Amino acid sequence: MPQEPFNILVVDDEPLNLEIISELLSDPRYRLRCVQDGIQAWEVLQGSGVDFDLIVLDRMMPGIDGIELLARIRSDRRFADIPVIMQTAVSHPSDVLEGIHRGAYYYLTKPYEHDMLMAVVGAAIEFRAKQKGLRRRLSDVHDVFAHMRQALFEFVSLVEARQLAFFLAKLCPAPEVAVIGLAELMVNAVEHGNLEIGFQEKGRLSMEGRWTAEIERRLSLPPYRDRVATVSFERGPQWIRFRVRDQGNGFDWREYLEMSPDRAFEMHGRGIAMAKALTFKDLTYEDGGREAVGTIPLNG
Repeated sequence: MPQEPFNILVVDDEPLNLEIISELLSDPRYRLRCVQDGIQAWEVLQGSGVDFDLIVLDRMMPGIDGIELLARIRSDRRFADIPVIMQTAVSHPSDVLEGIHRGAYYYLTKPYEHDMLMAVVGAAIEFRAKQKGLRRRLSDVHDVFAHMRQALFEFVSLVEARQLAFFLAKLCPAPEVAVIGLAELMVNAVEHGNLEIGFQEKGRLSMEGRWTAEIERRLSLPPYRDRVATVSFERGPQWIRFRVRDQGNGFDWREYLEMSPDRAFEMHGRGIAMAKALTFKDLTYEDGGREAVGTIPLNG
């Protein structure tokens, strides 16, 4: 069965910018809906019945500007997890940081470069596709383990990490949210922990289209092939706690707990910050970055 096109909402008050984006994103994989102001965009989101996979949003617009519209999107449970690319001619760190705090994890600067636009859109769409796939598979997990109090699991590959995330998310109050953060932490334990692929190297491999092949290659090589990651689950009276541990060399996790303006224009490096924002009430790292500890409250 052919893949249905991804639905993209583009919001910009300049007709020329809408025309440029429409031309650059002229691709059978994408179905675009273009609007010229924030009010119309909000009406489309609420009333069109379309499940949008991505929103490309101009920051500076009359009426409801991009920041205000983004705040509305993130505060509405129906739309809160849609990736938003904030497009702006202003790239001052304080302005970028404001957008990040409102939930814009992807940024584009004007004027557009074709390759950069395609790369950013591709990264956001890939995240959305994985997110929706994780949620679809939640129904495959039975409720028989709903009263489990504690457990420890091992995993080696990305496939195993995501399969475990499906299962563990069903033990949480909001599985559709929990699965996103769990998968991010567990995938990170494989990619950057056990396989020791750094931030810059991942960016280069992703741009060259060799990321998946490199993962598979390293999984078969010493010293990586014997490494195992673990995830533990513990249920308390008011919380659920996960510990995700790898056997890598550790990393300076502090700079990744929050999105920084410096990384807003990169294709990756936002997984831990998104896990913290979307899934965990508290998220920290121990043992030099080898163990992530995330807590989810049971009562909201």
